[in-house]
Amino acid sequence: MAPENLPTSSFPTPRAAEEAASAPSPPAPEPSVDVEVQDLEEFALRPAPQGITIKCRITRDKKGMDRGMYPTYFLHLDREDGKKVFLLAGRKRKKSKTSNYLISVDPTDLSRGGDSYIGKLRSNLMGTKFTVYDNGVNPQKASSSTLESGTLRQELAAVCYETNVLGFKGPRKMSVVVPGMTMVHERVSIRPRNEHETLLARWQNKNTESIIELQNKTPVWNDDTQSYVLNFHGRVTQASVKNFQIIHGNDPDYIVMQFGRVAEDVFTMDYNYPLCALQAFAIALSSFDSKLACE
Repeated sequence: MAPENLPTSSFPTPRAAEEAASAPSPPAPEPSVDVEVQDLEEFALRPAPQGITIKCRITRDKKGMDRGMYPTYFLHLDREDGKKVFLLAGRKRKKSKTSNYLISVDPTDLSRGGDSYIGKLRSNLMGTKFTVYDNGVNPQKASSSTLESGTLRQELAAVCYETNVLGFKGPRKMSVVVPGMTMVHERVSIRPRNEHETLLARWQNKNTESIIELQNKTPVWNDDTQSYVLNFHGRVTQASVKNFQIIHGNDPDYIVMQFGRVAEDVFTMDYNYPLCALQAFAIALSSFDSKLACE
């Protein structure tokens, strides 16, 4: 029987500040049901249905000449019948000044120019802030016709890591900013034309209109294990500083996303409304890469 409460590490994360953005308030998630995946790209961008937890698994492949430095990550849907359905693959680009992951709906084609390219994750120079984009056009490279046509890239999420007050050991504070949702449960389109319109800039300037701010759940002290733990309900079986749960400050019992290790190169990743598979997968990739996530 897998342990339910797992140590994240030996120190607590600081409690996050009060949220300014309005909380998504769907009903409590029900047990996972098998969802149909017919169009991979459409599924990867579609928010999880309300009330349903989408349970997934990430495997890390380090085989090959340079896979130790540049492993490939594969996201599969966990089905109730035990079968796995491929969703996304991601790999770090080699010749890039900052960490830059390409994400594809084809596990055999992880190229920027391929038809299967669906989005990317890019970090700042410090490796502490990350932005998730779809496959649209970079505004700095866009023509005037592109700016008008609506093919500018969307920002789908931003992730910011902070060291905890006790240094590099232990859980980190993690803030996640995603576009808000409309009254009909569709994601607000955020297509920045300059640095001031980005998700990170909006969040840092406390401009919370049309964005949702999420954070990692603070672990609680467990006297039996003498460590800080999170309850993953059996979905995570190995302690790691990379294990995390994402919540909204107004509703800490609603787990928007959880991620954690079950084997050396296998991790579970579960997500709920309002996240989609691409957002959740990219957030998980940022956890692998973050300079503050060293083990």
